[in-house]
Amino acid sequence: MRDLVLVGGGHAHVQVLARLAMEPIPSARVALVVDRTDAVYSGMVPGFVAGQYRADQLTIDVRPLARRAGAAVIVAAATGFDPSTRRIELTGRPALHYDVASLDVGSTVRGLDLPGVAVHALATRPIGRFVAEIDARLARVVRRDRIRIAVVGAGAGGGELAFSVRARLAAAGRRDAEITLIDSGARVLPAMSARVAARVARRLAAYDITVHSGARVDRIEAEPGSASELTEKCLILHDGARLASDEVLWVPGASAPAWLSSTPLPHDDAGFVRVRPTLQVVDHDDVFAAGDCAAFARPLPKAGVYAVRQGPSLARNLRARLEQLAHETAGTRRLRPYRAQRDFLALLNVGDGTAIGAKWGLPVEGRALFALKDWIDRRFMRRFQVLTAGGERTEAFPAMPGMADVPCGGCAAKVGAAPLARALARLGVPPDAAVVLGLAEADDVAAVATADGAVVVASLDAFRAFTDDPWLVGRIAAVNAASDLWAKTVAPRFALALVTVPESGPTRREETLYQVLAGARAALDADGVTLVGGHSVTGDALSVGFAVWGAAPDRDALLRQTGLVPGDHLVLTKPLGTGLLWRADMLGEARGEWIEGAVASMRRSLAAASRVARAVAASAGTDVTGFGLAGHLAALLRASGVGASIDLARLPLLPGARECLARGVRSTFHAENARMRQALRVTPDAARHPVYDILFDPQTSGGLLFGVAPERSADAVARLHGAGDDQAAVIGEVEASGAHDILDATAEHASTLRVVCS
Repeated sequence: MRDLVLVGGGHAHVQVLARLAMEPIPSARVALVVDRTDAVYSGMVPGFVAGQYRADQLTIDVRPLARRAGAAVIVAAATGFDPSTRRIELTGRPALHYDVASLDVGSTVRGLDLPGVAVHALATRPIGRFVAEIDARLARVVRRDRIRIAVVGAGAGGGELAFSVRARLAAAGRRDAEITLIDSGARVLPAMSARVAARVARRLAAYDITVHSGARVDRIEAEPGSASELTEKCLILHDGARLASDEVLWVPGASAPAWLSSTPLPHDDAGFVRVRPTLQVVDHDDVFAAGDCAAFARPLPKAGVYAVRQGPSLARNLRARLEQLAHETAGTRRLRPYRAQRDFLALLNVGDGTAIGAKWGLPVEGRALFALKDWIDRRFMRRFQVLTAGGERTEAFPAMPGMADVPCGGCAAKVGAAPLARALARLGVPPDAAVVLGLAEADDVAAVATADGAVVVASLDAFRAFTDDPWLVGRIAAVNAASDLWAKTVAPRFALALVTVPESGPTRREETLYQVLAGARAALDADGVTLVGGHSVTGDALSVGFAVWGAAPDRDALLRQTGLVPGDHLVLTKPLGTGLLWRADMLGEARGEWIEGAVASMRRSLAAASRVARAVAASAGTDVTGFGLAGHLAALLRASGVGASIDLARLPLLPGARECLARGVRSTFHAENARMRQALRVTPDAARHPVYDILFDPQTSGGLLFGVAPERSADAVARLHGAGDDQAAVIGEVEASGAHDILDATAEHASTLRVVCS
């Protein structure tokens, strides 16, 4: 098995992923490294600015596409590339090993290092940031009495942007906007023929867009005395002239990403990676590059059409190179050269429903050309958009076969509560006066008193991997294991690891173990927990666990599960939904932004929440993990001999959880947790509520659930919000009840936990 790492989610790489989804490479493990999971199709950005497209229509969510390709998705910015060690350096985590790597990281724009540009201008690269900010910026300037927009760069991108901004402002009723196109060259569209440039210049003039040719911007300053929200900018030109503007859009031409230019890979004078016709980097057979970041011996314009056309060649040649390595011979399958087209139909969106076309140096324009461009762009996007904005599968992508019976990982891999309870009951409890919390008095942790009265508090937690990223599994497994101690308001101090590494070669086993423990260290070190050792074995699948322990000064320092009293408010610190979201990800039906929201929540330690619980004198607490909110709340109620009412309308949910519930997505452990459904007293409105089933969703590294006196609950929530748990909420109230085992689904016990919907 070889490791194929795709760095970047550009136009060529999405085609590689689509091809892998149809025809996997048996000898390859594939990983996609991106700094964000939404890849913007540059060809539709001018139409978005003009108001012709929504943001979701020009965005490819690479995560569900990658999952269908069997590729792990690693969300981290690449910062370096070392071909001598075959390592790709990433932000915030260890370098990643590759056997074959491909770069499709696009470009940035020139001149960002000029004084004031980064502060006062909006650059068109990174393109995701541009798309995220342009709406708000144009909405701000519309409120001005006078609107002045400067577009720096009069190539095809700058010309389209000027047209599109004019169209957007005109649609908002501001046909009086003063738009200026600035370029250091002698004319607009210097890369195109004079006839095409003249046609575009006439359209610019017809729309009162002023062109400043031969004008180089040296710096941008804020006009003195301008309001902070509506800062007026002043462009200082090379001849000393000053040009005032309300908004500056920066698109002067392509530049290589700084990190890429600093790698040992061969570059051209502009910093782009030099490639051969096979798309292999010069002198590096196992490194490929495509799109804007690639530099050919015969230079190509930095246009998206070339990246699109390179996609099939890149997919074919990556497969060929992996087969060569698998058979250790260069004669297995030959790599074929990519042949760039000599000319192509360039289509410039004018923003008014027409387009200007250029072919063989000849211009043509009209509505039919925009209709053609729109058809080409939408057809391209349909090939790669797996999900709609609401998470529904598109017509082009059927359900993934063979996934329905694959069990979930994470805390959804637990043994069910009922068989666990029966097994422990059969085991018996050995008497020991030193045991504070153990089998006789079950809680989240074990606690043992020492001779001097201190209490050692320990917990052991492990689960099967829920994702293909071992670093992320290690990090979240460590947070999850430490959560049991934080739930008792005890700071964990030391940890031991237990890792089952999948059967593979020794190099791969070493790399997997290293990534797991590096991820764990990232979490443990942040909480002041020292990893002191552990044990590793090989097995069928990756499994990670930690024994964690700390110390409390005495028995009374523990926040136990006993202690709830009627009237207490119940506070939950993290949103729910990790189980069904990771299930959707397994099925290739989770949007990237949903999974990133889940990851952010799961990576968050309970340390801050624990300190808040102690500060507000919480009466009892537990962490919410594999048995779901209903199961872990049941444990609190049973231990305290009380009941409770929870309000579904108050439950905080992760992004995408509601959509997954509506589509019927459930974790494979959901049915086990839902066995306690009969033990709940549910009002009619709650029974019909669309999030009712979230009560039984198994959580991995979930939140802290604690009771607090009603007069202190508002303070508790405010403190949690201030500490970063911004979705923390009061979800219910403790009520009087008998000390019933609510997991016994019998009628007389059905009132212990009441579910309502306000």
